[in-house]
Amino acid sequence: MVPRQKRLLLTVDGSENAMQTVNYAGEEEAFKGMKIVVFHVYKSIPTAYYDLEKEPKSVKVVAHVRSWEAEQKKKIRKYMDDAKQLLLDAGHAETAVDVKIQNRKKGIARDIITEAQKGYDAVLVHRRGTSALRNIIIGSVTLKLLEKQTFVPLLIAGFKPINKKVLVAVDGSPCATRAVHFVADMLGPLKDYKVRLLHAVRGGFHPELAASEADVMEEMDSVLIEPVKILKEGGFDPDNISTKTVTGISSRAGAIVDAAHNGGWATIVVGRRGLSEISEFFMGRVSNKVVHTARKDTVWIVT
Repeated sequence: MVPRQKRLLLTVDGSENAMQTVNYAGEEEAFKGMKIVVFHVYKSIPTAYYDLEKEPKSVKVVAHVRSWEAEQKKKIRKYMDDAKQLLLDAGHAETAVDVKIQNRKKGIARDIITEAQKGYDAVLVHRRGTSALRNIIIGSVTLKLLEKQTFVPLLIAGFKPINKKVLVAVDGSPCATRAVHFVADMLGPLKDYKVRLLHAVRGGFHPELAASEADVMEEMDSVLIEPVKILKEGGFDPDNISTKTVTGISSRAGAIVDAAHNGGWATIVVGRRGLSEISEFFMGRVSNKVVHTARKDTVWIVT
């Protein structure tokens, strides 16, 4: 049986930052062979506005608006054509890249979520869009997707150069396990990716809570056993898998981001919620902090 072709929803808004994300999609080897749909939600002028043409005093104004809207549509079509060509130039097949421009229906984020429900394996977004200020870490649409898009992995492209080093945060939670499975599925067959499994534990050794520090470390290390097995079964060379446990830290998110920066790991992968997260929270505290602390990093969030 021929395996199903994976599908990536690549959202763009016409901005330079979004085009950088297209470039990331083109360069990231994990996406080669996937069906990529470049998706843009267009905010058109409400139809009711054009009823003003019936008013003699408004004819010129409406004509100007029509001309402006036609020019904007022309620009976005050019933008989308350029985005597709960038992917083709990066080696993606013509048949593997589609462009889809959609008039806004319920709202940009909600329209993206509706599209994402049509059998995609991941959604790729950029951190900041056309109207974002320099000190804004996450654009409003991406922030809404973080909150509401909970059924497929959300990949947030950063601004740093791509390499084949991936840091995966694990804590024994189901989300973290699914994150490891996602990495194994996406990258395992590619052979040359390196993965660091990081288990970050707040606080330190408390004699009154355990028989010995050795027992505590053994329990911490056991969290890493299953993820290593998953990666090996996914095709990773054992020599490309490393593990690390850090303890005595005040912030798990901070430790994850610091480890990524200090080790030159270009991609950070986290589960959406960890063991200690309340189910009603739309996103775990650690994963949320990682996204906001790793201001320029690429972060994959797996549900």
